[in-house]
Amino acid sequence: MRTVIFGAGPAGLAAGYVLAKAGKAPVVIEKSASVGGISRTVCYKGYYFDLGGHRFFTKFDEVQALWEEVLGDEFLKRPRLSRIYYDGQFYDYPLRATNAVRNLGLREASRCMVSYAKARVQARLGLSGEEASFEQWVSHRFGDRLFDIFFRSYTEKVWGIPVSEIGAEWASQRIKNLDLGAAVRDALERPLRRLRPTSKVGVTSLIEEFHYPRTGPGLMYDRMQAKTEAFGGTVALRQEVVRVLHRDGRIEAAITRGSDGVETRWDAEWFISSIPLTRLVLQMDPPAPEAVQAAARSLTFRHLLTVDLVVDHPDLFPDNWIYIHDNRLKVGRIQNFKNWSPHMVPDPSRTSLGLEYFCFSEDALWQSSDADLVALATREMELTGLLKGAQVVDGTVVRVPMAYPVYRTGYEAHLETVIAWLKQFENLQPVGRYGMFKYNNADHSILTALLAVENQSGARHDIWSVNTDTEYHEVRKG
Repeated sequence: MRTVIFGAGPAGLAAGYVLAKAGKAPVVIEKSASVGGISRTVCYKGYYFDLGGHRFFTKFDEVQALWEEVLGDEFLKRPRLSRIYYDGQFYDYPLRATNAVRNLGLREASRCMVSYAKARVQARLGLSGEEASFEQWVSHRFGDRLFDIFFRSYTEKVWGIPVSEIGAEWASQRIKNLDLGAAVRDALERPLRRLRPTSKVGVTSLIEEFHYPRTGPGLMYDRMQAKTEAFGGTVALRQEVVRVLHRDGRIEAAITRGSDGVETRWDAEWFISSIPLTRLVLQMDPPAPEAVQAAARSLTFRHLLTVDLVVDHPDLFPDNWIYIHDNRLKVGRIQNFKNWSPHMVPDPSRTSLGLEYFCFSEDALWQSSDADLVALATREMELTGLLKGAQVVDGTVVRVPMAYPVYRTGYEAHLETVIAWLKQFENLQPVGRYGMFKYNNADHSILTALLAVENQSGARHDIWSVNTDTEYHEVRKG
């Protein structure tokens, strides 16, 4: 029973690896010249750059087992340290009360606490009101002042639209169990817990370590490709899916076009798709109904642009990454790859950094030359004070189109239209972040792939519920 898989990112490769290991000889089709998708690693003059900083953390045993099986002792355990840069100050992350008060000042910190307390009281009394947008969801839980300081600027950088136009589902999915929510509560409520030492309420904090491949996430997916092929599977690179042929509720074949322009037909009994959901719909032959096509075109993605710098300094700062909430800077996040893994930097006297910018195709940043972007990143690093007078000696730029699905208010209706139409195809399963138009973490994406493979053997998993109904917390109790 042959399976053809569209896309060789984390989800597509995981499905291919598991099927190949079971002797099913799958075919994984990938448009680019390398595997890994947004989780690939770029090697530039011996320096390894991650596209965004991808931690390997999961509470799904089957995903953890897969990672360890693929990489073995090259799967390192690394300490986590990150901070927030706002208004010229660095805030500990998770927030610590003394650090936050010192940076904000006693007056502003007091205002934040009052705003937070007011929001919590209103929530308990059911007076918060509508929660249709990201702004409403977060403000009702943490107060207006904390929202403006620690949520608004960074979120609008990432998505390029006002927070009032971002759906509340984004907040409920990404904040309710983790991130600044847990950090803010911990910082503001810690003094109260000290006054109630017998309280049985657990202290929640962010994880302090995570797994990471020795030379970045690309090592995981390169190794997964090699093992898939060793088990008898095929990974066909530089092959773009241009048509998906279907009839009577079943996918019959995929037509791909190689970099040489030659088209190839791939027939199979099962199809797993991790390419962008919007592209899948628009490549259907016969075409999807016009309403379904219109819904697909209404779902948009945000691009990621990373500027990678090599700095002539051995130890600039201790963080793995720093969130940039300062509106004076265009950069959204700064990665320090030497602190992710020392094996990513060939020269111990130097440091490699990745500055992340978020764009749409029409944005000036996306249209800028590499030289201009390296100059911009260098200036912005100097403005933060993190360069400490050190010199940027080299730089490169990596553009990642369609990196993040945009949860614009009202997107749910468009997505539901697309999903309802695709569900008629009994031998097609979309998986992963791109394939499902869901902001999945890598482990969620891989889990959808593992469940899709099980469905081919008769299981009846609802893959669309992963990262919606699945309990997932990146926190520990202490």
